[in-house]
Amino acid sequence: MSRKIALVHDHIQEFGGAERVLVALHKIFPDAPVYTAFFTPKALGIHAKHFKDWNIITSWADRVPFFKRLYSPLRFLAPQVWQSFNFDEYDVVISSSGWYMCKGIVTKPKTTHICYLHHPPRYLYGYETAVEWQKYWPVKIYAHIVNHFLRIWDFETSQRVDHFIANSEETKKRIEKFYRRDADVIYPPVDIPKKVQISNSTDQNYYVTTARLAKAKHIDILIRAANKAKFKLKIIGSGRDEAYLKSIAGSTVEFLSHIPDEQFETVFKNAKAFIFASVDEEFGIAPVEAMGYGIPVIAFASGGLKEIVQDGKNGYLYDELTDQALIQAIKKFEKLSKVQSESMRKEARKSAEKYSFEVFEKKITSYIHHVQ
Repeated sequence: MSRKIALVHDHIQEFGGAERVLVALHKIFPDAPVYTAFFTPKALGIHAKHFKDWNIITSWADRVPFFKRLYSPLRFLAPQVWQSFNFDEYDVVISSSGWYMCKGIVTKPKTTHICYLHHPPRYLYGYETAVEWQKYWPVKIYAHIVNHFLRIWDFETSQRVDHFIANSEETKKRIEKFYRRDADVIYPPVDIPKKVQISNSTDQNYYVTTARLAKAKHIDILIRAANKAKFKLKIIGSGRDEAYLKSIAGSTVEFLSHIPDEQFETVFKNAKAFIFASVDEEFGIAPVEAMGYGIPVIAFASGGLKEIVQDGKNGYLYDELTDQALIQAIKKFEKLSKVQSESMRKEARKSAEKYSFEVFEKKITSYIHHVQ
């Protein structure tokens, strides 16, 4: 007998790593409806195509004027959002949960709730967030009160989940620490090309990064390193800090914003290496995506990146979050011989193949069969 499955996702208003996982889950379960707090196709830009013809069911909050713009200060209403859905008709519900805690849904005992957790909410547990609103004391007092009650609710709802899947060993540790629950690790799928021609070329004369241009990604460190060491850097992405980052960028830094897939592939294939300075990243889809093109990764040794980057094998890790530490790692990389560089590119590609959609699909379907 076939199982009736539903998917749940925090909100569909941007396209990051969590949304890529949602797209993969929907590919595995194309008949599953997707329940979400808000759905804003216009905000997705070129990525809106991924959600075309989906059966997306939004919450009552999606129909309240301005709510989806103010959902962060109104996050104390998140429990009411998730508890308003009814999942009685489903055998399995898979929640794709992160910032907005969609794992807080309520299911009956006959329904198996599997939570694929991208991360516990960063703002509740002292991790860096995209915007530091709490530097303003009225906001700090308000957030302290609201977050106190949300932490209690976040813990309580974590006990209702039947099974946790973590997107990395790093996230598994956080689930154990904050929720006192065990989790199985299934790495997220990464969209990598089927085949890549690994080679060193004179066209490979720049470094690349891709990320939301927000505080926690520390793009400013990459820019300052490029300014000081005078290496070429291409930055793919957009975000609230874009104007500031452009204001500090020197002549060797180029902003590409969002680019079509075919251009994205060209930019990646012709890059020397992918550089990254994000802190406490739970997994890091962008670095693995780069490895899929045979690009070594030079990343800050933090969070899930330590699971992905093997120092000196498929890239380099640096231990201090400074432009100087990044420059030193780049200098080490630049000293590699042509043979060593090519070997590192091959190892990068080999590493990325562990995170293919096919591997993800096999593990997810096997997991559901095992626990249901």
